[in-house]
Amino acid sequence: MSNQPNQPADENPKSHPTSNAEKDPADWVTGDEAMTGAQASYLKTLSEEAKEPFDASLNKAEASRRIEELQAKTGRGT
Repeated sequence: MSNQPNQPADENPKSHPTSNAEKDPADWVTGDEAMTGAQASYLKTLSEEAKEPFDASLNKAEASRRIEELQAKTGRGT
């Protein structure tokens, strides 16, 4: 396996595939795009369980934050 020029092996993102898994949604490059189908489906489920309104207009970053809020409220994802 060869590394890209000027990139030490320990800085190769494939060496640490989950290192960016907890990136702040505010820093997402695509955070202002419409939420994904998976986000919408899960958010709708969480909203129903939490007896909270479902907002279909959220973008990816907003949906991610809302999912975290509702997971805390419902006890899911802990």
